[in-house]
Amino acid sequence: MQYLHAAVKEGKKYLNPVPTNVSTGSLPAVLWKYITNKAETTPKKQLGPFATDVSIYQQAPETGLRITWMGHSGLLIEVDGLRILTDPVWSSRASFLSWMGPKRFFPAPLAIKDLPPLDAIIISHDHYDHLDRQVIPQFANSNVPFYCSLGVAPYLKAWGIQEERITEMNWMDSATIANSCTITALPARHFSGRGLHNRFETLWSSFVLKTTNHNIYFGADSGWYDGFQEIGEAYGPFDLTMLEIGAYNKSWADIHMGPDNAAKAHLALKGKLLMPIHWGTFNLSLHAWKEPIERLLKIAHEKSIPLFIPRPGVPTQVTGGEYNSHWWM
Repeated sequence: MQYLHAAVKEGKKYLNPVPTNVSTGSLPAVLWKYITNKAETTPKKQLGPFATDVSIYQQAPETGLRITWMGHSGLLIEVDGLRILTDPVWSSRASFLSWMGPKRFFPAPLAIKDLPPLDAIIISHDHYDHLDRQVIPQFANSNVPFYCSLGVAPYLKAWGIQEERITEMNWMDSATIANSCTITALPARHFSGRGLHNRFETLWSSFVLKTTNHNIYFGADSGWYDGFQEIGEAYGPFDLTMLEIGAYNKSWADIHMGPDNAAKAHLALKGKLLMPIHWGTFNLSLHAWKEPIERLLKIAHEKSIPLFIPRPGVPTQVTGGEYNSHWWM
C-alpha cells in the first residue's frame, strides 16, 4: 500500500500522504475576493430553529444505526449500542475570538448537558471548527474517553480532560471502544494548527468505526488523493461515508474536497450511503452557502449515489436507503 502507513514527520511538522499546497494566496488578493464576492455565503434568513427531542435516545434505533447531525462535522453516531460524538463545536464562532470570525448559521440543536451518555468522543484535528475550547471543559467531570490525532492531547489535558481518558492515534493505529467497536485512524490530506506558527505540528486524521454489524467512515477534513481507493480496498465497503462537501475553493483544492471530489471519494471508498458534512453551518469560503448541497444532489443523481441528509438536530435512523430532509429549502 502506497498511502496506508503511519504519519511521517519532517522536523516538527507532519507530512501529508502526498505533496499538498495549503497556501490560500496573497493576503491582499484574498481580501479583495471576499470584499467583491456577491454570493450569499451566509443565509439571509435565520435558519431553524432546530431542536433535538432527547426522549428519542431512550429507545435504541431499530436498525442499529442512528445519526444526529449537530452541524458542520459534529455528529452523534449511535451504532450497535454505542454513542460516539465527533468534532463537537457548539460555540457561536469557529475562531480564537468570541466576537470575530466565522459565525454559526444556527445554534447547536441541544446543549452539551442534554446529550445522552457517551461512549467516546473523536477529535479529528485541532482546527477551530473541529476542536472547540468552550466545549471540551464541559466533559471534564465525565468519564467519556477521547480518541484524537497525535498532538491534540495537550489541548484536551489543558482544558480539564484526564490523561488516562485520552487515546492519541497515529495513522494506522486501532483501538477498541467499549469492547465492541474498533476505531482506526487513517491518513487524510489536510493540515493543522491553531495559529500562524504551529501549522502541521499536530496530526489530522480520518477514522473508521467498525462494529459487528456496521462499518462507517468519518472523513473529517481532507482533499482528494488516491489513498481513498486504498482505504476502500483495505477497510471497505462502508455502510455510510461521512464526507466534507463545504468550504471548498480552487485555491485550496488540495485540502478540501467539495461535492465533486466527495462523490469521487465515496465511490473509491466503496460506500453505500453518503452523508455530506462540513457544510451549511459556517461561512468558510466564497461559495454560496447552499451551493455544496445543490451541487452534490446533481452529482449524486448522475452517479446514482444514495444520499443521507438528516435535518440538523433530528436523530435519524439509517435504514440503508436514501434519505433527504431538504431542511435548507
